[in-house]
Amino acid sequence: MKNITNAFGSLIFLAAVLAAADANAGKVAYDKACKSCHGADGTPNPKIAAMMKVEMRHLGSKEVQSMSDAAHKKVITEGHGKMKPVKTISGAAVDDVVAYIRTLKQ
Repeated sequence: MKNITNAFGSLIFLAAVLAAADANAGKVAYDKACKSCHGADGTPNPKIAAMMKVEMRHLGSKEVQSMSDAAHKKVITEGHGKMKPVKTISGAAVDDVVAYIRTLKQ
């Protein structure tokens, strides 16, 4: 019985690892869809911010990093303020982008 329990626990761990978001894949998606406004390292593009007349925070800032993953996903998929939804990022790629944003923590 102990071996079955250990095997089951290992399978759950493996499933969690396989389901985990991929920050490297997230960077690829981010570079294609987000970088022009949010910068390669999360630093906002000042020209975009001025053109849109908005204050954009660094994606590594405490304010942005304190948001839940669900909140980040909502911003990506539904937009926020003047930011429109990112139609080119969906499904697992949304999780990947959120994982990448987490790597930008300052």
